[in-house]
Formats: sequence, structure tokens, C-alpha cells
Amino acid sequence: MRSGFVSLIGRPNVGKSTLLNAIVEHKVAITSNKAQTTRNIIQAVYNDDNSQIVFVDTPGIHKPKEKLGKFLNKQSYSLMHDVDAILFVIDASTGLGPGDKKIIEDLKGNKTPVILVMNKIDRINNEQLMMMINQYKDLLNFADIVPVSAMKFDNIETLINVIKKYLTDNVKYYDDNVITSCSKYFMISELVREKLLHLTIEEVPHSLTCITTNFEEKKDIININVDIIVDRDAIKKIIIGKQGARLKKVGTLARADIEELLGKKVYLELYVKTIKNWRDKEKYINEFGFNETE
Repeated sequence: MRSGFVSLIGRPNVGKSTLLNAIVEHKVAITSNKAQTTRNIIQAVYNDDNSQIVFVDTPGIHKPKEKLGKFLNKQSYSLMHDVDAILFVIDASTGLGPGDKKIIEDLKGNKTPVILVMNKIDRINNEQLMMMINQYKDLLNFADIVPVSAMKFDNIETLINVIKKYLTDNVKYYDDNVITSCSKYFMISELVREKLLHLTIEEVPHSLTCITTNFEEKKDIININVDIIVDRDAIKKIIIGKQGARLKKVGTLARADIEELLGKKVYLELYVKTIKNWRDKEKYINEFGFNETE
């Protein structure tokens, strides 16, 4: 029996959450094509007959504009230590950028083994892939380099086998049936936020967060309330949509996923609230749970 902890780091939108979901074969982290989709440290657990790997998905490392952004970067960098291995995930289809170089500089001197995971290889040919590998391997002494396509589940098993080489423990941290350490309240909030990410324009996602405020389980149904917090009334109007159409669609899509998550019929109510500049106020960053891992 081998076990251990592995963190995923990388720039926003390189596919860390999609990779995590592919590894554990369950949806434990929401995904979208918007940057900064992941805002909390999310643990997911992989089990097989002879190993247990606890994966930690971190927020994408970026140039922060407010206190929330600085806090998210701090969370990500904290997961470069006290783990058995680091998966440095890059988007192989976009080339080496300044954000990747900054992370590589921060990784230098870190004694934790770093596995370079080159994601989205389905978007490039073999010649381009080899060129990317040569570019990256000259910048850091990576423990291993593994090309994958998380979206297409390509080479995921190879990646898992590579990770197993670096596991240092021999105890089980979670029961076999546990796939995430996140609470159901957090998962519900995230599923609502995911639908908002898919159904709103580019500037909206960064200014909103979701909080589960009520969870009342009855015999045949679960009553759930989720607050959608935004920082401007103009964003509130966008989320609600004409005659409430967009908010209704968000609720319908989220309810279907929540019912699958909980295995029970759900009555979901969504409320949109404006708190001006909440992302730059430490009180709300703490209140909305971004400090839960500290």
C-alpha cells in the first residue's frame, strides 16, 4: 500500500480541474473556459487496489488585481511544500508564456519532485509536442514529463503510474468510498457558480461567488438556498436576465447536477445580492470561506 499527497499548480485555464476530474473519474472540481474558475483548494482522492493519492487542486497562479487574487496566489504557492509531488500543469497548445516562466522560477530550489504535465496535446501534432518538451526541460530539472489530454482521457493511466513512484506513505487517509474532502454545501455552491460561468459574459465570473445558505433535508426532497454574491448592481441585472430568464436557466441546470450529486430530488432557490467591492475586503473574503484551508 502506497499513499501520499500531490498538488496541481499552473496558470489559470490550463485544465487543472478537468485533469483532476479525469483522474478520479468523478466531477469534484467545476470547469469552464474562464480563467480563475478554481478559487478554493479542492482535495480529491484516487483509490486503487494498492494505492491512495490525495490530489490538491489549487487556484490558477496569476497577476492579482485585488485582495482576493493575492489570497488565491498565496494558497497556490503554499501547496508547493509538504506534498510528495507537484504536478505543474501547462497548456501545451499555447506555448511557453511569461506566467509559466514565473512559476518555474518559483519552483527552482524546491526539493519536492515536479512532474511536468503537458495538457491539451490533442490540439497539437507530435512535432510541436517534441519542440515544447525540449523547451521546458531546459528550464527545470523535472522529475518526469507526461503529455496528456484530460478532456479525452488520453495518457491519464500513465500519469497515475508515474505519480505512484513518488508516494512516500503507506497509510490510508480516507475510506475507499471518499472521492473528495469538500463539503456538500461547498459542492452545491460550486455547481451553481459553474452554470453562471457558462451562461454569462467574460467580465461577470470574476465578480461573483456563491454561498449555500440553507440545506433542509426532508423525506422526499431537499430544500436548498444559494446566494449569488456580485459586486455591482449592473452585474446583478445581467445574471437575472430579462424577466428572470437567465437566473431560471442557471437554477434548472444546477438543480440537475445537484440532484445527481445528492441522489435525491432538490428544490433550489437562488438569490442574487450585491456587495460592492467584496473581492477587495478581507471581511468578505473570510466570511465567504476562502480562508478555510489556513
